[in-house]
Amino acid sequence: QVHLAESGGGLVQAGGSLRLSCAASGRTASSYAMGWFRQAPGKEREFVAATSSSGTSTIYANSVKPRFTISRDNAKNTVFLQLNNLKPEDTALYYCVADALYRAVVGGSGDYWGQGTQVTVSS
Repeated sequence: QVHLAESGGGLVQAGGSLRLSCAASGRTASSYAMGWFRQAPGKEREFVAATSSSGTSTIYANSVKPRFTISRDNAKNTVFLQLNNLKPEDTALYYCVADALYRAVVGGSGDYWGQGTQVTVSS
């Protein structure tokens, strides 16, 4: 069992930056692939970024390249999402996801999800 807790969201002006964190608890958390999805009001949840368990492989949605960067610190069981040059269309609830399979994280079928952290970008 893996528990995920996101933090770091907030209100920021367009062009600003935020750093989201997702702390994973559980003995084998560092062996899981992890990623981020987001969901804006009235829209479907969409993939943002993912990283393999080792952090050597990463993948991003075209809409966030090259503004967002995913990274992880396995010693702290934490994955980060650096959001730069934010746009109003980035406004959404951002969710962290984890799974033993990288493709499950990317595909949105990961076993473990956090409660989300709100990012609001004003124009």
